[in-house]
Amino acid sequence: MTKHYDLVIIGAGTAAMTAAMLVRAAGWQVAVIDFRPFGGTCALRGCDPKKMLIGGVDALDHARRMRDHGVAGELHIEWQKLMAFKRTFTDPVPQKMEQSYKDQGIDTYHGTARFVGPNTVQIDAEQLEAKHILIASGAEPVTLNIPGEEYLVDNEGFLALETLPRRIVLVGGGFIAAEFSHIAARAGAQVTILQHAERMLKEFDADLVDWLMQSFTALGIEKRTQTTVERIEKTASGYRVLSSNDGKPSTMEADMVVHAAGRAPKFDSLNLAAAGIETEKGRLKLNEYLQSVSNPSVYAAGDAARMGPPLTPVSSHDAKVVAANLLKGNHQKPNYHGVPSVAFTIPPIAAVGLSEASAHEKGIKFRMQSQKASTWFTAQQQAEPVYGFKVLVDEETDHILGAHLVGPHVDEVINIFALAIRHGLTTEDLKTTIFAYPTGASDIGSML
Repeated sequence: MTKHYDLVIIGAGTAAMTAAMLVRAAGWQVAVIDFRPFGGTCALRGCDPKKMLIGGVDALDHARRMRDHGVAGELHIEWQKLMAFKRTFTDPVPQKMEQSYKDQGIDTYHGTARFVGPNTVQIDAEQLEAKHILIASGAEPVTLNIPGEEYLVDNEGFLALETLPRRIVLVGGGFIAAEFSHIAARAGAQVTILQHAERMLKEFDADLVDWLMQSFTALGIEKRTQTTVERIEKTASGYRVLSSNDGKPSTMEADMVVHAAGRAPKFDSLNLAAAGIETEKGRLKLNEYLQSVSNPSVYAAGDAARMGPPLTPVSSHDAKVVAANLLKGNHQKPNYHGVPSVAFTIPPIAAVGLSEASAHEKGIKFRMQSQKASTWFTAQQQAEPVYGFKVLVDEETDHILGAHLVGPHVDEVINIFALAIRHGLTTEDLKTTIFAYPTGASDIGSML
């Protein structure tokens, strides 16, 4: 039996929820499919549960920094209770999501969707036919093609740990490695990061990342850059990680090895060829409206589209663009100008807009303010030695080109720079704004 819909959405994360609600509100018949519990990576396996854990270790870290400044007593992380706190948020999500769909008259399906025609997908023995199909299936850990890869624990596995292993090795040096290492080390684990590139957090300004590394060192996190993981072996007591650096082999014992080497969309199970959906270098071939160039019935959003930064707000933005184009014809294009990015280390590091290198490449004349600001009140009040910034301003227009921050509150302050970049505010606009004092935002004038 084949059921008919106006829109079928593959995936049940942020993009799926946003698009489904907007299109359903216009009277369309909508179905949502996922082989995982409804909620998506951010709510169940990524941003939100990670931030729940970071809240605990951040409180511990702040208390420790204040130990000689009036805060007394020894604190530690009780991992099981911290994980239980995380589950107070994550456990109810799938049921809440499905109920939200049900309340709006949206049908939900559990199972792996695969195309069997240009406008038809199959889940087990059931077929759904739709005028349009939205691929919002998110991303999965990339395949590393190394022996023993099956022993790697992914982000989902780490965020579900009932007990924290004593020795943890993270393969990769991006967001996941940086954030998980800060959580694990503060909770008492011995942590080593093996990064293939020359440095960690390549998405952020090199100077600010260097300043942030002070916090890694203080935590006792071992960072091995320019290191290639060759294989992982199971041992009687755990795992053995074999790697090399400049041709020199190295062996390390671990109780757990975490995949932190990046994520990408995986389309193998979707059988895209059956729908005539073309890909190129592992990406869907889309036009500027997030529509498949080879099958106009199909659109994509979020990580599956890979048109913008792999961030949850981008998924939501893409979904709104797709919904608008479905309802009124192709007329909206995604706008990724001024999208902020944050790695929730302690302290966090944040960026928005152009980097120093990219501004030079574009031939833009700009002035730059950069300073390690450990002596500023914001840092002193937190007893946090890591604080600094780099801000780029167009010399001709006085518009902010880019902002790069590390230290207390920068995960919030970066949003003001994002607002300025996205809406064309000048440094004079920000300097003449009266911010509450003393707050992280009250430092903005001195950064310009």
